[in-house]
Amino acid sequence: MHFYVILRILGILLMIFSITQLPPLGVSLFYDDATHWAFISAFAITLATGFIIWVPVYTAKQELSIRDGFLVTVLFWTVLGVFGSLPLMLAESPGLTAVDAVFESISGLTTTGATVMTGLDKLPHSILYYRQQLQWLGGMGIIVLAVAILPMLGIGGMQLYRAEAPGPVKDNKLTPRITETAKALWYIYLSLTIACAAAYWLAGMTPFDAIGHSFSTVAIGGFSTHDASIGHFDSAIIESIGIFFMVVAGINFGLHFFAWRHHTLTHYLKDPEVQFYLSLLGLVILLTLFVLVMTHTYPAVEALRKAAFMVVSVATTTGYATADFAHWPAMLPFMLFVLAFVGGCASSTAGGMKAIRVLLILKQGYREILRLIHPNAVIPVKLGQRPIPDRILQAVWGFFSVYLIVFVVMLIALLATGLDQITAWSAVGATLNNLGPGLGDVSAHFGGLNPTAKWILCLAMLLGRLEVFTMLVLFTPAFWRR
Repeated sequence: MHFYVILRILGILLMIFSITQLPPLGVSLFYDDATHWAFISAFAITLATGFIIWVPVYTAKQELSIRDGFLVTVLFWTVLGVFGSLPLMLAESPGLTAVDAVFESISGLTTTGATVMTGLDKLPHSILYYRQQLQWLGGMGIIVLAVAILPMLGIGGMQLYRAEAPGPVKDNKLTPRITETAKALWYIYLSLTIACAAAYWLAGMTPFDAIGHSFSTVAIGGFSTHDASIGHFDSAIIESIGIFFMVVAGINFGLHFFAWRHHTLTHYLKDPEVQFYLSLLGLVILLTLFVLVMTHTYPAVEALRKAAFMVVSVATTTGYATADFAHWPAMLPFMLFVLAFVGGCASSTAGGMKAIRVLLILKQGYREILRLIHPNAVIPVKLGQRPIPDRILQAVWGFFSVYLIVFVVMLIALLATGLDQITAWSAVGATLNNLGPGLGDVSAHFGGLNPTAKWILCLAMLLGRLEVFTMLVLFTPAFWRR
């Protein structure tokens, strides 16, 4: 382990992160909301801490190992979650406690969207903007952004990219150089954000709301500048725009890069994961619509509008709301919540286990059924026309089993804090899948939970954002063994 190099990277990244306090400072000054000192203080504390960490080790220059990459990734998300909470603690409004501020900050950076805050419509504009900005930065992963910058500072970034990039296959690069890969991802991400903001603005949002909601839509975060979320605007056009960009952001960004580079869209419909992802969304929307109409919950047209938006919002783990799906009839709340476990595509900004993993599990399950009928047959698992190596299938099953074990352990831990079963089950699912809203006592917000439960859920959000293994590997003796 190259601890001096790790400290140098952490110091540099903290100093870079301090710059993110300046845009909300500008918003505070523009709206004169008397919150500017919180951002000035947070900027100074973060910059000074990063500088103090960096100075003693600034000459350390060595190539990162894989283990270094894992440690830096976990440290960075954890440290940023803590330092990102400073404005929320220092500002008179909302003036959160330490646990609430860290929870809100980690929820933003991991694009979970679970909140402990209420009365959003009365909060200062700068605080509202800051929450949205946290999600936008976390959406693609601040590590990927750092990978584009760090090579200029003499630090290799491939190890960081492998540790942070979501999905079952870590070694695919869009361009030959990792720096160019990170830049390409950010250009696409930025372009989608600008297009989304423009669409929201043309549909009737104020520029402030349009920018804020574009941040959390493309990041698949779910934070809003209003208590009623997207439902505040009561606009079918705005909801349609949200659906489109949530679906797009939930697709593998490698496919977006291919479309941008080769000026084609046909490859989207040829991709097995996208086919599964869109088919699942369509099927659940139709089933939800059928139940809402048959139970007379809404008139037919309104039922279609509610079903389409809420299914896409929950399935992509965005967490926007135009209706309280937790109180929908029959099996709908449970079905939608389970859908979030699938999430979006690999290498997207969505949470969950990722559609590609679930698709491979289903295909392997079907293969086992066929093997019962034909015990001696050689039946490969294929995606499209390409057979999948057993090594990847084993990795998928390993991820699935560990994911469930982590879920059960955290569920037991929350039950031990005194939460009821529905609240505890949905709170773990909402945070581990980076979804946001849950069921029971966390259907609206997480503010009523006890501090111990909130710390547990902070860990769940980090585990979900880093896809479990990146963090769990740090707790194995083999990781620290020379």
